[in-house]
Amino acid sequence: MRKTSWRSLRGYGVVGLKAMGLGALSWGAWADEADHPNPAKLEVIEVVALPWHASTLESAQPVSVLDGEALARRQSSTLGETLSREVGVHTNYFGPVASSPIIRGLSGPRVLITQNGLDAGDASRVGPDHLVTTEASTAQQIEVLRGPSTLFYGSGAIGGVVNIVDGRVPQDNALSGQWHVKHNDVADENLVGGSATGGTGQWAGHIDGFWRKSNDYRIPVPAETPEAHEAHEEELHEEAAHGETRLDNSAYRAKGANLGSSYLLDNGFVGVAVGRLERTYGIPGHSHGDAEEALNVYADLEQDRVQVHSELSFDHHWFSALNTRVGYTDYHHAEIENGEALTTFANESYEARAELFHQPLAEWRGAWSLQYKHQDFEAVGAEAFTPPSLTESLALAWMEERHFGPLLLQLGARVERVEVDAKRLTLPMEEDESLLAVYSVEQTFEPFSVSAGAVWDFTPGYNLGVSISRAQRAPSSAELYSFGPHIGTSSYEVGALYELHTESDGHFHVEVNPAPVELETSNNLDVSLRKLTGDFGFTLNAFYNVMDDYYYLAASGLEAESGHAEEHDHAHADEEPEGLPVYYYAARDATFYGLEGQFSWQLSAPWQLVLTSDYTRAELDGGEPLPRIPPLRVGLELDYERDGWRASLGGQRYFEQDRVADRETVTPGYTQIDAELGYDWDLGRQNLTVYVQGRNLTDEEARPHTSFIKDKAPLPARSFAVGLRSQF
Repeated sequence: MRKTSWRSLRGYGVVGLKAMGLGALSWGAWADEADHPNPAKLEVIEVVALPWHASTLESAQPVSVLDGEALARRQSSTLGETLSREVGVHTNYFGPVASSPIIRGLSGPRVLITQNGLDAGDASRVGPDHLVTTEASTAQQIEVLRGPSTLFYGSGAIGGVVNIVDGRVPQDNALSGQWHVKHNDVADENLVGGSATGGTGQWAGHIDGFWRKSNDYRIPVPAETPEAHEAHEEELHEEAAHGETRLDNSAYRAKGANLGSSYLLDNGFVGVAVGRLERTYGIPGHSHGDAEEALNVYADLEQDRVQVHSELSFDHHWFSALNTRVGYTDYHHAEIENGEALTTFANESYEARAELFHQPLAEWRGAWSLQYKHQDFEAVGAEAFTPPSLTESLALAWMEERHFGPLLLQLGARVERVEVDAKRLTLPMEEDESLLAVYSVEQTFEPFSVSAGAVWDFTPGYNLGVSISRAQRAPSSAELYSFGPHIGTSSYEVGALYELHTESDGHFHVEVNPAPVELETSNNLDVSLRKLTGDFGFTLNAFYNVMDDYYYLAASGLEAESGHAEEHDHAHADEEPEGLPVYYYAARDATFYGLEGQFSWQLSAPWQLVLTSDYTRAELDGGEPLPRIPPLRVGLELDYERDGWRASLGGQRYFEQDRVADRETVTPGYTQIDAELGYDWDLGRQNLTVYVQGRNLTDEEARPHTSFIKDKAPLPARSFAVGLRSQF
């Protein structure tokens, strides 16, 4: 990879950084090696998701990147699990396939998942039981932007952005690639994946693909906690004592492939890629009403995706570059119960974004961005808790940066228009429950966001980043229009468009809320302190985020008598629950704040010690805790690397989470101990690595507080994996 120094980086602007093709930069490159013979091995990497393609240290907001060996070691079957050890990132764990990232306590529609800068186009932000349609085994790097990134990506990124870079649209024709095979014993999981890029003349081509297969995974304790399954506690413990315990509905099958080609020009490239993804995966946590046996519940998913990318630089008096991205995604999955497809979800989306960079004006470098997005979402069937909806958005953004000696200043603004249209909202008529009233609803929002940030090299080897932003988000169609049983979360959801009325006899009914729906607004302050050189390096982040009209699922204290939509208007608050608990989307002011830290100490040439920690506190005005907020976490890892050998031993402690919301239970703390041993062979044009990994070596019961099914699905038992991977 091409390396450069901090001094040379500072002389380049937006286009210059991209044209240099910057790769991973070691922290030692920022200082004189004679003065610091053993620099801390933290990496500074170019971030593609940033509009100016800056390094991780040139962003006023905290950014982290997984690439190369670090990404290869952490690859998992889900995006959430792959990123779960990143500082400030947790997972909403819903089994080994449907786990999405949580950034600083924010998830769902607030965390935008993109593939090469374009929306993933799946249904993962509708419910935690829906998977993210990305694949880590073929990715080149995964980028995490914390804090409000609305300026760059729109309303769906108020909590952060996770961008998967996989090179499916090649930017050069140099021969490169990788392949990977792996077996994990905890679920008899097998993985085969690889990618290759090459070409000749002005043409470049890319191909990648993967195949995964897994059975139900082993768990160290019975699936359900005594609180969730008190009546059968003795039977479950007896079952665990007499045989192997596995989590029902946690098996999966997956495969996918992408083909891409680009035409290379003297001033850039134009390329296209097509891809297909297929997954069949179980949905854990489902059982009969009497809890006697698990249901056979799984999802069958297919997605087709087309992307067209171009990046062109100009020798023009006013403009220096034009980057465009266009994508089309056709997604659908069916949820199948005991062989019958009960519910089908579909999402057809189009997206286009163009970024026009101008020549330096009074030493300011920047760009204008125009983005259009169209999403046609539909859910049909017995568990379709959201009606069909059409969401369109059009946005214009402006971004600038300038160096003032050791100070880098970054400014931006974005204005957006979002239209959410639902034609077939139904409610039972109060005078005759057998009749349904049909509504057509159109919502229009105009979010406006601004930000200002600075990165200050206040002394050699250190810098300070400060970012202030005000970002607005239009609520999603699920937050607005949900109305019915959401079996994945074992709840009955009522959207913000409706009013929930409790009657004197304990029943409830729902009416359309005449009040206007408000934008969710984030007022965020981020401060980062970084030490760049020497044997000891660190990054410390502090954030304070005041949210106006924060949308969240609040417990009503009611129970729906049946999971069927036609009986949704009855509940009894004073009787033993027979159905699903009713939750409604409420908009209240809330505050999120916390700390994140990563410390790296190069003990000697082969030994490195890394300490990480993060903590998020989230509460409504008045001090009431919000649900599913991750607890305090501390991690420690010791790494060894010499003469081709690579070894690591580490652990992460998740503390007890006892700050819980109404009707939420306390989650005990747990510790995960992991280890890895590998050997690298340098075979000239390629590198070959063989490794063995151990996870949860103490076989401890672990239930993430952030999971909707924490009381039904613990993390896997002790596991061992062996693998072989190569890069060329």
